[in-house]
This record gives sequence, structure tokens and C-alpha cells, in this order.
Amino acid sequence: MIYLDYQATTPLAPEVADAMVAAMDHYGNPNSAHRIGRIAAADVELARGRILDALGRADGRLIFTSGATEALNMAIIGAARAAPHSRRRVVTVATEHAAVLDTVMALRREGFEPVIVPVNADGLVDLEIAEAAIDERAALLAVMQANNEIGVVQPLDRLFVIARAAGVPTLCDAVQGFGRLATPQADLIAISAHKIYGPKGVGALWLREGLDLPPLMHGGGQEQGVRPGTLSPMLCAGFGVAAQLAAQRRYADLAHVEALWTRALELFADWHLNGTGEARYHGNLNLRRAGLDAARLISDVRTVAVSLGSACASGSGRPSHVLKAMGLSDAEARSSLRIGMGRYTSMADLEEAASLLNQAADAQGVPA
Repeated sequence: MIYLDYQATTPLAPEVADAMVAAMDHYGNPNSAHRIGRIAAADVELARGRILDALGRADGRLIFTSGATEALNMAIIGAARAAPHSRRRVVTVATEHAAVLDTVMALRREGFEPVIVPVNADGLVDLEIAEAAIDERAALLAVMQANNEIGVVQPLDRLFVIARAAGVPTLCDAVQGFGRLATPQADLIAISAHKIYGPKGVGALWLREGLDLPPLMHGGGQEQGVRPGTLSPMLCAGFGVAAQLAAQRRYADLAHVEALWTRALELFADWHLNGTGEARYHGNLNLRRAGLDAARLISDVRTVAVSLGSACASGSGRPSHVLKAMGLSDAEARSSLRIGMGRYTSMADLEEAASLLNQAADAQGVPA
């Protein structure tokens, strides 16, 4: 099987697996005061420090969570509830992950006003509409760094300048950018281990110094009073090593991905690129071919792992909300394919996969 679905999840790095196996022997509860508990706690704190180093954040707090979805829920709901009563607007972007969009929409039940800013045909946010929405009525601006479906990188610096001028806290879903792109200058940052060659089941929320959130859950407050529950030292250790490796290998990984991107554009020259080719993470190639049944293509080429878009929504049967937000028709969205490349993708694998995908597309009678 050729794996080309790196936006859904990444393979576990061997170094991460080794660290997790070693941490399995440290079975103590990291909140226990005895020696066995302190050994487990040391694993957790070493991991926390490694992740903060990878983020380049010596200040602030890092709260471990079960993943980015929990981190995003914690940040969005917490920031909204902590805001002054005069700020009842929560601003986000139409192409955000469902973990953001669904959470923002759910806040309507608490009297908040969701404001969904549209994007242009290239997938980039409409800055004029965003500026009008981010004002003194806003409790939070939530915007992702690199889109999980199309790889487009939003103009965060410009958006955050607008937000700071209006006194609006900012949240960045940096899941697809962490370890690859510069750390966003947001007040809250959500990240996940399994997108950087770490384990599933652990993520984190970074909070700016002085920023407090009310807890989303109750029952102990083990994570600095913000999140209850006993942490897994094994998962934290894996996350920490994955973050450390991502920082150490960042430029080598980016150079490898850039070479794959350049070759992929040649191999898929007859396909149309969805989203801008400039402001984009090049490990994500979202393509379409007019008339293609992309779901059938995936079924026909079972030796290549690619996707239609977000793994979280893959079973819904609905066309991608990201592609629809960019103005694509249902037919165009359903003729689109996401190819994700990363550290362990070889050039030979990419070339073989492209050959198989192109042959299957041709067999559907789809014109190149």
C-alpha cells in the first residue's frame, strides 16, 4: 500500500515508538506524590518542554488534551464564556475544520452570534469582510493556519493585526502547520501529535501568558486547573519526541516535500489544482478532473491511500464544505482528490501512485 493521506494522519516515527515503549514501564499516576508517580510526571514534563521548544514559546502554558478537537472546543467555548457580555460575536472562516465550525455554531444556544467569514476562489479569506466582522462585539477570532483539505495558508499576520486593534483574542488551529510552518502569533494555539508522526489520542492547547479559560470539564483539574483527567505519560512522551523531531528535521522535511510537490505537478499536469498554489503548504495536493468520480477512483485503486478530503467527514456523503466555500459546484467537489505527502513518501511511491491514479481516471473515460 502506498500511503498518500498525510493530512488525515501520519505514520508513527520509529523514534517516537521507541520513546513510547520506554515510557510504558513508567506505570505510575503522574499526579501521585510517590517516587513511581514522580517518574511518570517527569515523562510528562519532559514532553511538555519539548513541545514548547518546538513551538518556540518559552512563555505561556501548554495544556495536554486528548487531541486537537478537545483543545479547540476548550479554547472556543472557554474564550466565549470568559468574554465580557458586550462581546457576543464569535468569528471564524468558512473553510475551517468541523471541530471549529460546529463548536462555533453550537454557541448559538448560549446566546452567541457566529460570524462565518467567506473565502475567495483561491481559498483565502476575504480580508475586507473579516475586518468588518472583527470588531468590539467579537469575543474571539478562530482561524486555521494551513487548511487540512486544500493546504491553503491563511494570512494570519494581517488577521491578527485586525483582531489586536479591536481587542479580540485569537485562536489558531495549527494542526497542519505545527512542525512545518512558523508558529502563529495567536493567543491560543491548538496542535495534535498524530499529524507530526506522533501517536493518536493526545494533543495540546497553548495559552498566552495571563490568559485564563474556564474549564470545559470538571473533576480534578489535573492540567493546571484547566483540564481534569489522568494523563498518559506514554502518549505525552511520544508527542514530545515527535515535536522534537519535527523541529530538528523541519528544513529537511520541507525540502523533501518541495521536491515531491514539484514532481507531483508534473505527474498530474492534466488535473486542476484546487486553491492557490502560492500561499500553501506543498505537502497537500488537492486536485480535480472534470467528470471524474473521485469516490469510485479511490475504490478502484486500492493499493494507493488517498482521500476525498477531511477524514472526519469522509462518511457523510456530502461534498466538501471547503471546496463548496471556494465556489466549486457539487460535481466539481466530487471530482476532487486530496493527495498528502510527507517525511516517509518516496519519489518512487509518488510516481507509481500517479501512474495508477491516472490510469484509473482514464478508464472512467474522463478526458485529460
